[in-house]
Amino acid sequence: MQHTPAAAYADLTFFIDSVHLALEKRIDLFFPRRYHAGMSCCLVIVNDGQDAQALHLRETLHKLTTKHTIQPTIIAAVHATERLQEYGTAHIPDYAKRGSKAHLYTAFITNELLPMLEQRFVLQPAPTHRAIFGCSLGGLSAFDIAWHHPHLFSKIGVCSGAFWWRKHSANDYFANSDRIIHAVVRNSTYKPGLKFWFEAGTNDEKEDRNQNGIIDAIDDTLDLIAELHYKGYNTLTDVRYLEIQGGQHNQRTWAKAFPDFLKWAFGN
Repeated sequence: MQHTPAAAYADLTFFIDSVHLALEKRIDLFFPRRYHAGMSCCLVIVNDGQDAQALHLRETLHKLTTKHTIQPTIIAAVHATERLQEYGTAHIPDYAKRGSKAHLYTAFITNELLPMLEQRFVLQPAPTHRAIFGCSLGGLSAFDIAWHHPHLFSKIGVCSGAFWWRKHSANDYFANSDRIIHAVVRNSTYKPGLKFWFEAGTNDEKEDRNQNGIIDAIDDTLDLIAELHYKGYNTLTDVRYLEIQGGQHNQRTWAKAFPDFLKWAFGN
């Protein structure tokens, strides 16, 4: 664990030699200004940690904790390496064979990063005090990891999730009916305790596969929420959906949404 000038905006930066991924992963840590060794904290693991500055993670965390809007929280922002292979759905690559290392990235998060954080910080042990967050493909990854590990994370945050991830290309007849994460939820058992936060912007994209007047990014998110409802989750108490008018598929929009996620996840 070491400080580094390359991450001047981070409170602490360190590197992990991942056995599972066979490479070095950089983690930027952000924690309350008044953090001390005995402080028990909630935890948010954030995918695409290289976007931490653009997402204003540090500033948002410090502002909300200083105002006592949220419980003391540590954010671990994990830098992506082979993003198109590390992110996705574990053991189920998409039609272009992307996501081939998603199961290895999942193992890195659950078997390497999380135990290391538990050793070095006083973290709230219950999964209700732990969340994982991501945007776009990183959001799909966050959902998949928590869905398969509800004993580790009970709260999932996704901005503009890449829930279109599928087994056939967009030009294939089956493209509308084989979205992978929807099928994962549909074919799984109900997982008690999980809570879900989703954001989508009305200008996330322009594509409209089924010509229903709703862009695919919103359709895919709402369809996933419907799958969760059919699985037994209460869409009033277990799910929050934030639709941003004019919101785009970029860090500027996601930075605006992130405070809402933190207050939803760990608000006082």
